[in-house]
Amino acid sequence: MYGGRQAGARASVAVAGAALLLAGCFSTGDEGDKNDGSGSRITQQPKDTDPYWVNPDGNAAEQVAAYEKSGRKDDAQQIRKIAEQPTGEWIGPENPEQEARGFTEAAEKADRSALLVLYNIPHRDCGQFSRGGAADGAAYRSWIDGVARGIGDRPATIVLEPDAILHLVNQCTPAEFHEERYDLLKGAVSTLTSLKNTKVYLDAGNAGWGHPDQIFQPLQRAGVGAADGFAVNVSNFYSTKESIAYGRQLSAKVGDKHFVIDTSRNGNGPYTGGKADENWCNPPGRALGEAPATKTDDPLVDAYLWVKRPGESDGACKGGPKAGQWWPAYALKLAKASG
Repeated sequence: MYGGRQAGARASVAVAGAALLLAGCFSTGDEGDKNDGSGSRITQQPKDTDPYWVNPDGNAAEQVAAYEKSGRKDDAQQIRKIAEQPTGEWIGPENPEQEARGFTEAAEKADRSALLVLYNIPHRDCGQFSRGGAADGAAYRSWIDGVARGIGDRPATIVLEPDAILHLVNQCTPAEFHEERYDLLKGAVSTLTSLKNTKVYLDAGNAGWGHPDQIFQPLQRAGVGAADGFAVNVSNFYSTKESIAYGRQLSAKVGDKHFVIDTSRNGNGPYTGGKADENWCNPPGRALGEAPATKTDDPLVDAYLWVKRPGESDGACKGGPKAGQWWPAYALKLAKASG
């Protein structure tokens, strides 16, 4: 019930990242801290409040261009609310080094930090919409090493393995895989935090699934002590207020660690109108949340992030395409509902 994500969505952008960078196709520097309204051009947010890289060639940016070309100017302006914000780049399983290098090089050239999501743990998502992941532990370690080589010394913030710890706690992941998963997560934290300019946040569930007492020890076993902190509300809809309360309770149990909150779609809070196990999957009536920023309402909250990319499906439910695919109609509803 906690899945509905797909690693590597829009991976082709990253695979081509270095080549596009050399060709000058990514926007760079502070020349575009605000969109100038010229066509469908997508540029960066002001660095002092939002240091993360905006991908000018993402799904939302392409949708803006398509709507403008077809004369749907109002819809184009709505989708700009998504296209002009930095969102997580989910590294795919096949070319981790190349993708990580492409994103971080483009971000560095724009004088920004890349926001990366790593979602490839073996036995991922308990066989639900986003099932899959690395074939085994050795393959996962090799994949993490590839990501690390691709990042190098360039600035990056990583959200590590959404649901991986949560699915240990709720027993969705079979018991025979638990010890290996803890070892893999702890190893990933060690490898990634050894990089010069990389911050790592372990996923730690959301305000609606349970209580911090159930997850703080597993979070410790997975290496949160060596990480920069943990992430809450990834791909979910709980309000920022609820997420801060949950995060603060959890932080107190893991050495006052800081945390980040996924605010991408929490503008109207969680949906409660359907079956409890489906409220996370493409729920209607949701809205974009607070824009990504490092200036937050709580000193323990390092950032509001858009980890889940608004407008990409949670899974093949409620008429949506498979997990991770761009869904223009849903994106437009999210944007319009945000005011």
